[in-house]
Order: sequence, then structure tokens, then C-alpha cells
Amino acid sequence: MAEMRMRMRMMMMIMTILALLPLLSEALATAEMRKIAARNNVTCVLVFGDSSVDPGNNNVLHTTMKANFLPYGKDFFNGRPTGRFSNGILATDFIADVVGYTKTIPAFLDPNVKSADLPHGVSFASAASGYDDLTANFSNVLSLSRQLKSFMHYKLHLTRLMGKKNAGDTIRNALFVMSMGTNDFIQNYYLEQTRPKQFTVEQYQNYLVSCLSHSIQEMQRLGGTRLVLVGVPPLGCMPLVKTLTGETTCVESYNKVAISLNSKIQKKLENITKTSGMKIVFVDAYDIIENAINNPELYGLTETSKGCCGTGTIEFGESCRGLKTCTDPTKYVFWDSVHPTEKMYKIIAEKALQLLDAKIFV
Repeated sequence: MAEMRMRMRMMMMIMTILALLPLLSEALATAEMRKIAARNNVTCVLVFGDSSVDPGNNNVLHTTMKANFLPYGKDFFNGRPTGRFSNGILATDFIADVVGYTKTIPAFLDPNVKSADLPHGVSFASAASGYDDLTANFSNVLSLSRQLKSFMHYKLHLTRLMGKKNAGDTIRNALFVMSMGTNDFIQNYYLEQTRPKQFTVEQYQNYLVSCLSHSIQEMQRLGGTRLVLVGVPPLGCMPLVKTLTGETTCVESYNKVAISLNSKIQKKLENITKTSGMKIVFVDAYDIIENAINNPELYGLTETSKGCCGTGTIEFGESCRGLKTCTDPTKYVFWDSVHPTEKMYKIIAEKALQLLDAKIFV
């Protein structure tokens, strides 16, 4: 009997160790990445973009494009909505946590942000924004131009706080992240009349790439040296797009536009890298999300066609307010009919960190 009890204890210990191995592996990977970031003098993370990276800047704007109400944020650290368009944290929060400076990236316009928080990084991103300033104007949110102006104000705040040299060093060693482009088509080109009258789809893509190029030049002028640029996701696989087009599978025409735009962006980034000396990595969100949709079992996912909020087919933002959600968001690719779950954002962040290790932290 004593021998049987000993065997049972050993079995329980082995099972416990096996259960903890993934957590231990993740902790070791995080510790290693923090060492690498420290060796490369990474000071903070500075973020530009749309709802994929907006932690709540829109909360203080006169716009309907907000997510500062439940069920958004239900799985955030203290279960409260922050303005993030997800059930929890965003890819940029994961990245900031891994490089070791802050658990989450605060919104630059958050009235609760203190001066002492500024050196650790902020997000200037605004939900419903895009590379095209007109995209933001339709929703009365922060255009990319206005986000860059906010960055200039941030630099002034930092200079007053730390002195010119330290502020310059902080920005020079910062990790810049940019994630946008979806709204330029979903909220602008395919919805409004102005740009289709001016541009064909390909001409508009070229225009967006020129806007992107100009913004990177401005970032570099203000001291930026390292950039992570997140590509456009598979637009045609968004539940909202499938619903509005009456399709049950990913809409190929929308996906072709995303693929083409990403290709043009990558070519431009290669050129900028060669001519400017700036270190840039392209995170292929299209490939990452498409792979999760086509091979969900690789990521522990089961639901790839609809979101977790409401019916999961049409609701996002205000139309998601107060609705019931699925029981386990970790099984879903999409949180609402447009935006990924925290689980999906973590998958994107992990890929971004791998690229950082391979291409920037060398």
C-alpha cells in the first residue's frame, strides 16, 4: 500500500511538472528576450496606428469609435474596459511586457498618465485611423499626421523631464511600432465616394504607401531608428466583411487587395532600409491570421469564422456594447466581427518578437 501511494505521488508530481513546462518555457523565453533587449539598449515602445494598437486614445475624443465599455476588456487584468478593441490586451502590450519596461502601453491622451510613465513608452494610435488622413477625418479620430504631432509633443515633454540628451537617447533606442491600413479600405475606399473618384484600387494603394513612406521619414527626422511595421490582415476573412458581402467563406477580392498592399509596403520598406539605415521589420499579419484560420488546431483554436461578441457576424464597437459573449475567447480568432482576441494578439506578438530577435536585435 505504501508503495502504491508513493507511485501515485510520483505520478502527480510528473503530471504537475508536465503541466508547468509550457509556462516555464514561456518564462525562460521572456527572460532571454529581456536580456537581448537590454543588450540592445531598448528604452521603450512607441506606437502609431488604428484600433489594433489603440489602448484608449479615442476615449477622450468626440467620436463613436470607442471600446471603453463592456464586454471589451472583460479579460483585462482587472476585468475593466480600457478602450482596447479586444477582450484583453493587445500585441503591443505583449511586446512591451516582454522587452521588460511596462505591463501595458498607456494611451498618450489618457488623463491618468503621469510624467514618470512617459519614458517607458506610450501609444499615439487611434481606432478608425489609417495611412490616409481622410480615413480618420470620417470618424473624427486622430489621423496619422496628428499622431505624429502628438509624438512631437511627447518628445517635448520628455525633454523637459529628462533633458535634451537623455530624451534623444530614449527616442533613438526606442522600438517604434506601426499598425494600420485596414480602415483605409473598410471605412474609406469601399464606403465613401471621394477616393474611388480619384484613384483606382492600385493607385490608392500607391497613395497609401507614399503616406506611409512620408510618416517613416518624419519618425526618423524626430529620432527614430527601429521600426516594427505590421501589415494589413486578411480583410476578406473578417466576419463583418463576410456578412456584408453575403459570403460564408473569406472574400477573395478583399484578400487580394490586402496581399497586394502588403507587397507594395514590403518593397517600400526594403528601399527605405537601404537608403536611410533605419532598421525595419515587417510583420505579416495576413499570413499569421490566415494560418490560424486554416490551421486552428496548431494554436488551440476552434472558432475561426465568427467573433465572440453577440452573434459574432456583424457587431463591433458600439453595437457590441453590453452583449453576451462566448464562454471561452481563447478558442476564437476574432473577439468581435473585426478585431482579434487577446489570444490572437499574443500569437501576432510572438511572431513580431521572433523577427525582432532575428533582424533588429543583431
